[in-house]
Amino acid sequence: MRKFRFAMLGLVLCVVCIAVNAQRKSYVFHGKVESVNLGTKRLTVLNEKIEGWMDPMSMAYAVENEDVLKQIKAGDLIVAKVYDGDYVLHEVKVVPPAAKKK
Repeated sequence: MRKFRFAMLGLVLCVVCIAVNAQRKSYVFHGKVESVNLGTKRLTVLNEKIEGWMDPMSMAYAVENEDVLKQIKAGDLIVAKVYDGDYVLHEVKVVPPAAKKK
């Protein structure tokens, strides 16, 4: 019975988190990774201006999925999703380098 209660509590918390994120405004985040800190589980990124939310700046961000820290390196260009009032990078993806023009 106790395991069932914990499972139900976990399910309720997940639903609440999804509902809260659905209500907050989201923004597309573009930036260049300056450093990856596995100890603090943060990326330091120089982001582009995010209209209506943030000017360009260099800042350390937590990431939603810590596995991404093993795949990203300094110098990578990334795109992610951020939410109003939340300084966590969600759905982080490395942007492939543009093809060189000949």
